[in-house]
Amino acid sequence: MENKQFGFSQMLLAATLVVAVILVVFMIYPKSVGPTAVRASAVSAPQATAGDFDGSKPLLFSVARIMECTPVEGCKDVSAEEVGLPRFLKIDFAKKTIRPVRGGEDIPDTAIERSERVDGKLILQGAEDGYADMKDGLGWTMAISEESGQVVLTASGDEVGFVVFGACLPM
Repeated sequence: MENKQFGFSQMLLAATLVVAVILVVFMIYPKSVGPTAVRASAVSAPQATAGDFDGSKPLLFSVARIMECTPVEGCKDVSAEEVGLPRFLKIDFAKKTIRPVRGGEDIPDTAIERSERVDGKLILQGAEDGYADMKDGLGWTMAISEESGQVVLTASGDEVGFVVFGACLPM
């Protein structure tokens, strides 16, 4: 049973990455790309290399799975929409920010307050105050595999924690 679940997760991640590649193509060539060109670009997209995930280039982060955990309910899968997390985020190391790829103009950038390379992972950390007049602030840590670009993001606040799985592509 575990192998089937692992296989499904890998297929979901691969599908999410194909969508991410298509979005990157539309961001770079929005007017000159038609459906045929997008199919060709997705098939012939360059492979990411280990150096792509060391913090030297901006990254496109694609959310694949989110788990929300509370002391009373335990952990459960939730959608990005349920927790207000955009499905695609741009990680800009030069600006030390993370922000939605599209839309979200009214959402302030998330500051990367700390970054460090540890055992083949690029670790990013920060904290968010949340909405004014609400106690919804949280701290977060993102671990990006320098070899594969796979990501585990954890965030915790008052009696709630989130684990987000996904992957990055260089932009």
